[in-house]
Amino acid sequence: MGQEYFINSQELQDKVSSLLPSQGGAGAGFDLSASTQIIPIIDLTEQAEGSNVRQDLQTALSFNTVTPFFARNATVNVVINTGYYRVFGIMNGRGVGVTSFQLSDGATTKTLMAYVTTSVGNKDEFFDFIVFLPAGGSLIATSNSTDVDLQGVTRQIADINGNLTNP
Repeated sequence: MGQEYFINSQELQDKVSSLLPSQGGAGAGFDLSASTQIIPIIDLTEQAEGSNVRQDLQTALSFNTVTPFFARNATVNVVINTGYYRVFGIMNGRGVGVTSFQLSDGATTKTLMAYVTTSVGNKDEFFDFIVFLPAGGSLIATSNSTDVDLQGVTRQIADINGNLTNP
């Protein structure tokens, strides 16, 4: 059995009080203690949450988790549900035109990125980004010409609370 030591440090007690309010201020001034006994700590968080898939594997693509989109001379709602989404694909220009991604909160719209082609010829630009959509938000893809398009897929990687989505 190890020896036990009591620690009386106002700085440490204040930190414990702020992190664990139910532990602060009780007792005769000896709220903290230390021991020479080794106590192993085992992190069971993933199992307790019901997930034992590594975080990087939870973002894997699968047939059921990707949603394709395509915009040519059109405006398309790419994602309208809440959460965190990975968006990737290609902007392709065969002629003059503009393609863009926009975020909307339901009232206003902000352009995330735009791809402008000013001459005839095949030009490709790849994209890969993660976007967060709160309630009422949407991700929009636009193309103003039959000579430019956006095509790709989306994959929800986490819900609105940040809980990762398995493939």
